[in-house]
Amino acid sequence: MSMPPAEIGPGEFFPVVGVGPYPKPWPTGDEYDLELLENGDRRNVLDKYRYWSVAAIVADLDTKRHKLQIAIENWQHDLNIGSVVRTANAFNVSAVHIVGKRDWNKRGAMVTDRYLTIVHHPTVEDFGNYCREAGLPIIGIDNLPGISKQLESTQLPESCVLLFGQEGAGMSEEAVAVCEIVLEINQYGSTRSMNASAAGAIAMYHWALQHLPRL
Repeated sequence: MSMPPAEIGPGEFFPVVGVGPYPKPWPTGDEYDLELLENGDRRNVLDKYRYWSVAAIVADLDTKRHKLQIAIENWQHDLNIGSVVRTANAFNVSAVHIVGKRDWNKRGAMVTDRYLTIVHHPTVEDFGNYCREAGLPIIGIDNLPGISKQLESTQLPESCVLLFGQEGAGMSEEAVAVCEIVLEINQYGSTRSMNASAAGAIAMYHWALQHLPRL
């Protein structure tokens, strides 16, 4: 079902993303999207979900969500938020919390937010109250001198929220205050901090190594 590469110049090709129209007879089942079967599925989804509707994919993911949740402060329309959301989708987290401005930069998410539960909290206080009522420990990820502990040597709770601050500015004082603990990733070069989306991927993978079975 893969499409041949498309020519973009003499002797230059790039691969066409996804698959083309499904040859008839079409498969039957409520999960299939007739428009995708007719025109092809160019989305960045697993082969299992090819030609499925968004609603059907979400329903299937909902049956196997993990207990990890992700929260991101959104005060400056950070470009990295979308990338963190995309990684959260890859780990099939239970929810993503946007703390601060409701509108966030979705470019890096590559529409993966459609497959996640997104919860908005206007303030850090609101977010903290939500987590306290739900019994969810908040684990901050930031390199704060004198405050942060090593991520690599910490056992993370299976049910928790990993909270990330803004690129550059890091976590706000209010966010640090609601965290049960703040963890930092060991670094070995000259840079003071790493990209927020990279830190998010490392932290989520650290959680996964502790709580998810190897496939």
